[in-house]
Order: sequence, then structure tokens, then C-alpha cells
Amino acid sequence: MVDIMNRYLSVCAEVQQPPNTCVLKVLEESSDGSLKLAGNDQLNGDRLTDDDVLVLSKTLVGNSAIKGLDLRYNCITDKGAVYVADLIQKNKSLKTLKMTGNKIGNKGGMTLAAMLQSNATLEEMDVTDCDLDTQSVLAFAIVLKNNRRIRAINISRPLIFSLQEETTVHMAQMLVVNKTLRELHMGKHGMTDTGVKRLCEALKLNTSLCYLDLRCNRITRDGAKCLSEVLKQNCYLEILDLSSNRIEDDGAVYLSEAIKLPDSKLKALSVTSNNIGKEGLMSLDEAMRVNSCLTHIYIWGNKLEEPVCMAFSRLITSGRLLEEHTDVSPYEVDGHVFLAEASHGLRRHYYWTSRYGEYGDSSNSALALMASDSSARQIYPDSYS
Repeated sequence: MVDIMNRYLSVCAEVQQPPNTCVLKVLEESSDGSLKLAGNDQLNGDRLTDDDVLVLSKTLVGNSAIKGLDLRYNCITDKGAVYVADLIQKNKSLKTLKMTGNKIGNKGGMTLAAMLQSNATLEEMDVTDCDLDTQSVLAFAIVLKNNRRIRAINISRPLIFSLQEETTVHMAQMLVVNKTLRELHMGKHGMTDTGVKRLCEALKLNTSLCYLDLRCNRITRDGAKCLSEVLKQNCYLEILDLSSNRIEDDGAVYLSEAIKLPDSKLKALSVTSNNIGKEGLMSLDEAMRVNSCLTHIYIWGNKLEEPVCMAFSRLITSGRLLEEHTDVSPYEVDGHVFLAEASHGLRRHYYWTSRYGEYGDSSNSALALMASDSSARQIYPDSYS
């Protein structure tokens, strides 16, 4: 990274911009081809501004050594988004871009979406919590109909005020024709069962998506029933995140019925905080005993009555469910079994993602699941075509 650091200092002098201490530190330490410049991960130095991004963009143009750029939680606006888009247009090696938490707004979102129309290198993009509105989310959906390179996109928490669920409808239309997208994160979209139904109709025709994140929406048992029908017909979906919805007992039973089927390929399910009681949680316990494919399950925040505690305690003590693959841990008091919350979860590129050794971090198991799945696809590419 010595050459890049010298180039960075040269550009700073050229544009008369003082070097950012965070950038200097990362350029000095980084050796894996990824620049991790997350604003909430730096103990010393200032968060990046638009001017810092301009210098960084000029520094990295034409550099083939950099594969990933992590700019989460800085002070980048729509002006900085233009510099990022320009960099990606000119840099043909960058594969990962994380913009989480930067308030680039609708204008910045439209700029990045337009960049994807011609970019043929970028594989992962995260624009969570960037104050995108309906127009920019629709732009991403439209562009992804033709982009054949993007494997993962996170557009969670946009600022949507319409009740028509246009973003979900357009994402569903995209899934019908897109054959390369592997991950779709649509948390906090205000999605209802009506939107989920449209999404499920598309998923029945999709042959590539394996990770669907619908956390923090307004999905009830009817939406869970639609998703269970997808699991029965679509053998490609491997990770499903329904955290912080309200599927309740009926929804959990619907999902359990699909998981029990021998053709189910679901590896991970998160139903935390869904108002699920004994009936629903016991049905999930039964599903895990029937189908060994499901290895990760997260249930904290539901009604953990003693029969449920005993059932999941048996799963864990028997070795069927590894402690690092669930968010509950059994303990006993006066002959009664209880479950405590464990700091394990199903997340990816979240704000607390570890900077070092992230693939071994059980609090972010989706990273490990997707990493192993990518390895399988490299070894057996014909199985996933």
C-alpha cells in the first residue's frame, strides 16, 4: 500500500486538502485489497467528508489492487456520492461498496443507480440507511433488471411514505428477470402481506436468490404462508430473515410445514420478536428434528414457555443445534429449564460487524454461511447455473 499512500499524499497536495488521519492509518495497515474506512470504526481521526472522498476517488482511479471500499457511517452527502460513482466508473477492479449510514439522499441514490447501468465489475452494494426515497429505490430495481454482475444489494431503511408498496412491486418484477442476484435485503420498507405476496409470486420464478432479508416490516401470518409456499416450490432459498415482524403461531406453523419437506434447502431462519407462542415454536423444533438441512435458527423475543425451553435445550445438548447457531442458551433453576439470550445473530454488513476475522464471528453468522456457499459455487459451478 506504499504506492497508494504516496499517491494519496500527492493528490492531497494537488487539491490543497489536508490528509485524513483515518485514511492514512488504513492505507498503512491494509494488506487484503480492501479499504475499511467505516466512520464508526476509527478510534483516531475524523469521519470522511465529501472532500475526503474526492481525494480518495482521484487516488484510486486505475488502481487494480483495491477490491473493496467500506465507507459506512461517514459524513458523505449526494456530492460525495458523485465522486464515488465516478471512481467506480473508472476503476475496473472494485467489487464491494458499502455506503451504509451516509445521508446521500435521493440525488446520491440516483447517481449510484445510474452508475450500475454501465458498471460490469461491482458485485456487492450496501446503501442501507442512506435516506433513499421511492424514486431512487425504483431506479435500483430497474437497473438490476439488466445488470448481470451484482450478487448482493442492501437497500434497507429507505424513506418511503407511500402505502402503495411500489418499491416491493418493482423489486418483484426485477426478480422475475434477474438471474444473478444472490442476496436481497429489504428491511424497514413498511412491507405488508400484500407486498410479500407480490414478492413471492416472483420468487417462484427466480432461480438465483438464496438470501432474503425482510426484517422489521409489517408481515403477519398471511405473508408467512406465502413465503412457506415459496419454500415448498423454490429450492434455492437458503437464508430467510423475518426478524421483528408479527407472523405469530400460525405463521411459524406454515414455515415449519415447508421446512419439514425433504426438498427444503433452508439453512438459516430468523423469527426473533414475532409474537410466536408455544404452538409455533414447538412446530419449529419439530421441523429441525425432521430436516437436518436447517442449521441456524433464531427465536429470541418470542414467548419462551417452559416446554419450548426444554425442547430447544434438548436440540442444543444433543448437538443437533450448535450454541453458536442460535440466539438462546439453556440454563436450569430449581429444576426448571429457561433460555437466556445469546449474542449470536443473523446479520451481514451490519454496524457492529467485526473489522477483523468477521467470517468466524458467530454474532454475524450470515457472513460464514454466504462464504461457505460461495466456495461451493466455485467448486461445483454447474450445480448453480
